[in-house]
Amino acid sequence: MHGSQPDTTQPLLPVDRQRLLADLRAAAPALELIADIESQRPYECDALTLYRQLPLATALPTTVEEVQAVLRVCHRLGVPVVARGAGTGLCAGAMPHPEGVLLVLSKLDRILALDPETRSARVQPGVANLAISRAAAAHGLYYAPDPSSQIACTIGGNVAENSGGVHCLKYGLTTHNLLAMTLLTVEGERVSIGGTGLDGPGLDLLALLTGSEGLLGIVVEITVKLLPQPPLARVILAGFASVRAAGDAVGAIISAGIVPAGLEMMDQLAIRAAEDFAGAGYPREAAALLLCELDGTREEVAEQIVRVQDLLQQLGATSLRVSADEHERALLWAGRKSAFPAVGRLAPDYYCMDGTIPRGQVAHVLEEISRLAAGYGLAVANVFHAGDGNLHPLILFDAASPEQIHKAEALGADILELSVRVGGCITGEHGVGLEKLRQMPSQFSTAELHQLEDIKAAFDPALTLNPGKGIPILKRCQEYRALPSREHGND
Repeated sequence: MHGSQPDTTQPLLPVDRQRLLADLRAAAPALELIADIESQRPYECDALTLYRQLPLATALPTTVEEVQAVLRVCHRLGVPVVARGAGTGLCAGAMPHPEGVLLVLSKLDRILALDPETRSARVQPGVANLAISRAAAAHGLYYAPDPSSQIACTIGGNVAENSGGVHCLKYGLTTHNLLAMTLLTVEGERVSIGGTGLDGPGLDLLALLTGSEGLLGIVVEITVKLLPQPPLARVILAGFASVRAAGDAVGAIISAGIVPAGLEMMDQLAIRAAEDFAGAGYPREAAALLLCELDGTREEVAEQIVRVQDLLQQLGATSLRVSADEHERALLWAGRKSAFPAVGRLAPDYYCMDGTIPRGQVAHVLEEISRLAAGYGLAVANVFHAGDGNLHPLILFDAASPEQIHKAEALGADILELSVRVGGCITGEHGVGLEKLRQMPSQFSTAELHQLEDIKAAFDPALTLNPGKGIPILKRCQEYRALPSREHGND
């Protein structure tokens, strides 16, 4: 990340690059190809902008046949292929390979079919997450996973990273909301996975491919489940005088047998930033707050509101507020969903982490993060999916300072190691990508890592699909195919 960036003013392999471009144009004459350096700059990174790299060429197909053509040409020439959607990912998973083609799927953006009777939608990978719910709304349906970037992130990227969102506690991650997908292998062969039924015989390849970060194939069509819009949803906003009290309340709500549609937590730094940005009416004096959404029938929601309010008061909530209508509910969520850009106003840069921990460890881990941050001299704003323990600490720093970059990275690594020590894992929905390669051995044994390599090699024997990402050691790969985790990532 911090070494010198390769010289991209000259082609790395002039003859091979020229042949690659010629073969791509011959195989798909209508394919949009970008080969000059400046025009490719917008594609050099995802939302983790510390890692940057230019590809040999960027392809923007508009048909599945063009995607197949790119894969076939690259497979024949042994050229790496990295798939990309909207580029909202946060693990450098879509960062291009310097000797490969960046395959941008954002123009495959059609909703192919929406069936209210089977409560499903068949879509292309470039369809934005929120666009599915908007299309389904006329039928009283919606798509449940809702990442904070849902207005921009694409369903293909959601599948690649197994994205979640504020409602993943009750309704699950992307993997729980898929029925089928169409995959192109590294050779360009079309393969159908899953089906219209809730389950099927044989290996669960759908679960294996969801979250595989473009390492196993290119997804060109997805069938998602749609859910009925609940008759009523209300949000309880609770302020607390300490992070520990709010953390303890998370476990207490679940222990009481209540499964909220969403259960989110923010600390004081995030609260004040979000309130300044969105004006949602958050208690600025609170050390932490919880947003607890309850949905269902009117009778069910009314009964659960009483139970949760009583429980929160017993646990020391300093303020309580229940949304009165749909407008107020949306406003309360607007503060949470705008927290990331809001925190961006507090420092020149922030580094968003993504560890997952057991709910019972929330208070302990947040206190440890505060202690670690003080040791590095950096501020951290905590915004996360408390109900399922998916942390999103936002480490504030200045990318113009190499020292602060090193500190932010080191603090992020410490947080991930802490997550594993308390029984959690190094990611919840952002993926491993290039960012978390060094932490993979903390979570997985050598035997498990070898098993991941075997799975990768079974789908992609030449290891040309998104090489150097997701798995820390690719022993079967030529040295140049595995991107170094640091040296090739900065300006």
